[in-house]
Amino acid sequence: MKIWHQSFTVLEDLPAYKAAMQKHIKKIVRPDTEVEIHGLIPGTYPSNYPGTDIALSSLYSMHTMQWLVQAVKANRSGVDVFAMCTIPNPLIREIRTLIDIPVVGYGESSFHLACMLGHRFGILMFIDKMIPMYQEQLASYGLTSRCVGIEPVGFTFQDVLPAFTDPEPLIERFKKSARALIAKGADVIVPGEMPLNILLASNGISRVDDVPIIDGLAVTMKMAEMMADLKSNFGLYQTRQGWFGRAPERDRVEELFDFYGLSKLLNQP
Repeated sequence: MKIWHQSFTVLEDLPAYKAAMQKHIKKIVRPDTEVEIHGLIPGTYPSNYPGTDIALSSLYSMHTMQWLVQAVKANRSGVDVFAMCTIPNPLIREIRTLIDIPVVGYGESSFHLACMLGHRFGILMFIDKMIPMYQEQLASYGLTSRCVGIEPVGFTFQDVLPAFTDPEPLIERFKKSARALIAKGADVIVPGEMPLNILLASNGISRVDDVPIIDGLAVTMKMAEMMADLKSNFGLYQTRQGWFGRAPERDRVEELFDFYGLSKLLNQP
């Protein structure tokens, strides 16, 4: 099995983060599963982290165009699953109509699993300006009543990078924020960004007190394996009915990729 892992970061800018992610993925997937790690195009962001852009809805929307391109690339490459390893899952419904392989997302998978592990979950995140977007995302999944709150974790991505070599101080800060959310009624915690998720999972943080901490990367990879199995063994995959499911004609997709200049990105290595 082959999985296309797609990040919202430019991984060439973040070698330590990429290495930690690759190491963790090896612990997660089956021995016969190959994971291709992909980020966005070098030069996408003015800094080494997308938070400066994706905190703004207009810029976030522009960057989502790369996700359409990467998904089509994944489909053409012959992989079995497209795994969106970012909690916003940009254009996930639209991408499912464009490609024939299963599409799984960190946010969608983690939120639904959280409802299986507990009654109500909470989210801790870096970019508090994105909270309204996550609230709309949860509403679209029908999970608003299952979330007690989305709160800033109290530190930033710039704090997480050095913590890969000295994790304990930041892990203690995370636990403090988690306990505050637990006090509000959360009995499962979802880390809101993948770098925080990797830091916690790499250091064996799977619970705070008696509350599960979702490992979003593990959940996404295992969901990807399961969805590939369901398609190959039982023919189960995304709907092709209705506004959100019907697939467009491939020739028309190609025409629009040309019209909007996306073919240039599609043909890059």
